[in-house]
Amino acid sequence: MLVRRLFQGLALATLLGLSTGCGGGAETTGRGAVTPDAVSAGSADAGREERGKASYYADKLKGRPTASGEPYEPTELTAAHKTLPFGAIVRVEREGHSVEVRINDRGPHVRGRIIDLSRRAAEALGIVRMGVADVVLRVVSMPPPKTAKKKKRR
Repeated sequence: MLVRRLFQGLALATLLGLSTGCGGGAETTGRGAVTPDAVSAGSADAGREERGKASYYADKLKGRPTASGEPYEPTELTAAHKTLPFGAIVRVEREGHSVEVRINDRGPHVRGRIIDLSRRAAEALGIVRMGVADVVLRVVSMPPPKTAKKKKRR
């Protein structure tokens, strides 16, 4: 049943044209339309808390590009979030376990989920066997603001 559901989710994501990125969880791939600059550095989001479900990336996505452009590496402490800027550091907590991850992708693309974790982060929280778990997410730090590049005159 889980395999069938996984296959259906992947097929749907492919049909919708979302399979170009590293999306998340065990059920989907792809990336959202949220821009990396959706939340600016130093904003009120530092310290923000969210509660919801976390999932993690399938190992078969190793090496595929994330929305930030870097390849997915299961041994890194990284994650996908729908709106936080790339480079934001987030503490994810579950039943006495916690791990800090860096946002480098967009997702999850499944209703009710707030974050997709790398395999290493999921192992630190003890959610690998269950696949999805309730978590609390706290923004630890935001990336520095991007400065506009000046164009060179010819």
